[in-house]
Amino acid sequence: DQQQKGLETDLVIDRATASRLGISASQIDNTLYDAFGQRQVSTIYSAQNQYHVIMEVEPRYWQTPETLKDIYVSTAGGTASGTQTTNSVVGTVSAPTGSNPANTASNATTAAAIASSSARNASNNALANTGKGSASSGAAVSTTKETMVPLAAFTHFSPGSTPLAVNHQGPFVATTLSFNLAPGKSLGDATIAVNKAMQEIRMPSSIHGSFAGTAQTFQASLSSEPILIATALIAVYIVLGVLYESYIHPITILSTLPSAGVGAVLALLVFHTEFSIIALIGVILLIGIVKKNAIMMIDFALEAEREHDMNPRDAIFEACRLRFRPIMMTTSAAMLGALPLALSFGDGGELRRPLGIAIVGGLLVSQLLTLYTTPVLYLYLDRFRLWARQLFQRTFPRLSPTQGAAE
Repeated sequence: DQQQKGLETDLVIDRATASRLGISASQIDNTLYDAFGQRQVSTIYSAQNQYHVIMEVEPRYWQTPETLKDIYVSTAGGTASGTQTTNSVVGTVSAPTGSNPANTASNATTAAAIASSSARNASNNALANTGKGSASSGAAVSTTKETMVPLAAFTHFSPGSTPLAVNHQGPFVATTLSFNLAPGKSLGDATIAVNKAMQEIRMPSSIHGSFAGTAQTFQASLSSEPILIATALIAVYIVLGVLYESYIHPITILSTLPSAGVGAVLALLVFHTEFSIIALIGVILLIGIVKKNAIMMIDFALEAEREHDMNPRDAIFEACRLRFRPIMMTTSAAMLGALPLALSFGDGGELRRPLGIAIVGGLLVSQLLTLYTTPVLYLYLDRFRLWARQLFQRTFPRLSPTQGAAE
């Protein structure tokens, strides 16, 4: 959206010639401001209102740069003659009683109208004599003898370009580059390509590039994904730890989640579907759905160990044998419930389809793997639990439950 091809006239100053003529850059600047900058030179006060007096050339001289040849710069005193070096008001003039202020300040050429009035000329001359011709003392007209040099003697103009509008993002000047996606490409591929191009062109440190719109939302979602998943896992671990009164077996249950995530990603790849925010929601749903397989087995195994004094291997084997049918029924019900989402078409189908594909793929792969991996992990982690308990008892014998009961 950068529009910087507007036409402008650049005034190029020959500084060596200007210095030889005794003209400074501030004098040139003030002269041009007098002609084109709408300088406020006075204020007319009436009984009911006040009117600002603006000095400028007539509008018909704005139409062509040739007007610059008719402008003269004063060399007297080293300052801009008859003007100020700032943009403040030179002086004020009181309108005489009975005059019509509306006729004296009706438009941008009010200064010329005032100059034609003898009463106002008298007021201006009185102010000029009081200030002795000094512009800084508030005089409206300089009476010092001056040498006028035409602007064309030490400058020339050339065509240039200028922005038609300056766009901002917040307080900063910004240019927006918009892009579309090529067929078969994702928004993630586009952001990677844009970042690579920014690195290759080696932009200066004063220029900062960032994404906006949909790309910004995409990056924000990517940055929050790890925190979101980690928060969900921590919440599940705390609940399971309180339920089973164990630090180890919640890890056994959560070990089924990686297989579900791998299944969801593989299903999205097979059906050529992007891993969008909706697909991420499906993965988060799998955290709550998939772990029920391990919960069914581990809950029965822990009860068999604690209530029936079975060893861990026999307890988990019996749990797998008795809970196989409930596991298959619940998984099949969840998969069949997600199939309408995966096969949906019509309006909004592109949003529902990634959710269904992620759920079905995650359930299918996790069902095939967790029936074999969960018992193995249960036995290994239970051995680790026993080893950690023995190590703790040897290291801190006074804090062990057995030693405390004996004492």
